[in-house]
Amino acid sequence: MTRTELSRPVTQAIQDGLIRADRSVLDYGCGRGGDVERLRSLGLSASGWDPVFAPDEPLEPADVVNLGYVANVIESPDERAEALRRAWQLAKSVLVVAARLDWQVQGAACGDGILTAKGTFQKFYTQYELKSWIEETLGCEAHAAAPGIFYVFHDPRDGESLRACQVRRPSAVPRPRLSRVLFEQHLELLQELEAFLDERGRLPEESELADSAALVAAFGSVRRAFRVLCHETGRHDWSAEAARARNNLLVYLALAAFAGRPRMGALPVDVQLDVKEFFGSYRAAVAQADELLFSLRSEDELSKAAHGLPAGKILPDALYFHVSAMSLLPPLLRVYEGCGRVLAGTVSASVIKLHRRSRKISYLFYPAFESDPHPALEASLRIDLQTFTVRFSDFRSADNPPILHRKDVLVSPDHPLHQKFSRLTAQEDRADLLGIPGIGTRKAWNRLLEEEGWRLAGHRLLRAPQQHRAAT
Repeated sequence: MTRTELSRPVTQAIQDGLIRADRSVLDYGCGRGGDVERLRSLGLSASGWDPVFAPDEPLEPADVVNLGYVANVIESPDERAEALRRAWQLAKSVLVVAARLDWQVQGAACGDGILTAKGTFQKFYTQYELKSWIEETLGCEAHAAAPGIFYVFHDPRDGESLRACQVRRPSAVPRPRLSRVLFEQHLELLQELEAFLDERGRLPEESELADSAALVAAFGSVRRAFRVLCHETGRHDWSAEAARARNNLLVYLALAAFAGRPRMGALPVDVQLDVKEFFGSYRAAVAQADELLFSLRSEDELSKAAHGLPAGKILPDALYFHVSAMSLLPPLLRVYEGCGRVLAGTVSASVIKLHRRSRKISYLFYPAFESDPHPALEASLRIDLQTFTVRFSDFRSADNPPILHRKDVLVSPDHPLHQKFSRLTAQEDRADLLGIPGIGTRKAWNRLLEEEGWRLAGHRLLRAPQQHRAAT
């Protein structure tokens, strides 16, 4: 297969910070070498080996080894497992394993896979089957990165660091500018300290700052630098950042239970410091994380968590949120959604649906969410947390796809497009177009607009021309 852009597993590893400038990459089973070429064009150290297209390339260990869509095409289960083990032996830090999932292609049965229309063998997996195969073959935990993509870390702490990073949400409050002349020569040092406080909600140890020596030399200590920062910016209350960081840690520890929660000493040092700062002890932190996780079984707790949310469409049977608003939700709802990521990995959907009457999560794909006033649903990925099944539905060829209304309620009030979305909703409300049964599909909505004499121009509702209305 020839690609014109980076493959999904390589792109995911870059987004997760596993592939970066200080690490070498080996594409084991690189095919024609597209990923290798594009990684090198980005200034990264990359090499590739393939039994057909690059058999003479040296096979040397690398920090990151990518085994992308190789397992699918090996017909022999023994050879398939051997390829996985060889790739694992070459990975100094992390192995990225990607395989095609069972909803993607159909064909005639062949061994434990199928024979495609092109006459090639393909072994398709369920998400859970792929994870189990990797773990049984290597004897190590496989971390779900995305549907069909897993990471295997040589150092378990690296996996825990990634999990912890995935639940930290960015600060919703812009940092004030340090513009006083007094700080000009130390601006970057103070911004680094401020960024750490925003993300972690606590003072850092010197070892946690890249330029700690320079900071201590300039201010005497981290705490003194903090006092100067507070005085000059007027920011003396960091409780919101601390609460957010505490919730992030709580969500991480709750989700860590699925992979076998590590001992305190096995956690990354920075996470150990978070535990001591926000909970005092690991035992107390774990107890609260377990309480949060078990609360998912309670309808009352779920209803309480849904009350007074900053964003989202709250219905009797489900909660809907734009992905940008998920990080603003209370820990219980974040853990609920996080359970889906434990099984499926990161899913790049537009809207997330949390079912209330059953423990299911639906990831809804609306590629035109921002540009289309009423975007059509192109696909959905539904995860059943009770049966561990992942179901994919494709609406791209649907003649009359479902569409969205009231986009403004799905995003937070500070979303850059909230005002535009809200203005359109208000116009459609005044025109008595919303709330009418059956308008949730493209054809029904367009028919209603035509019958009532309206048209849409971007996110504006306008009267249709008189001649058009008369003709209809």
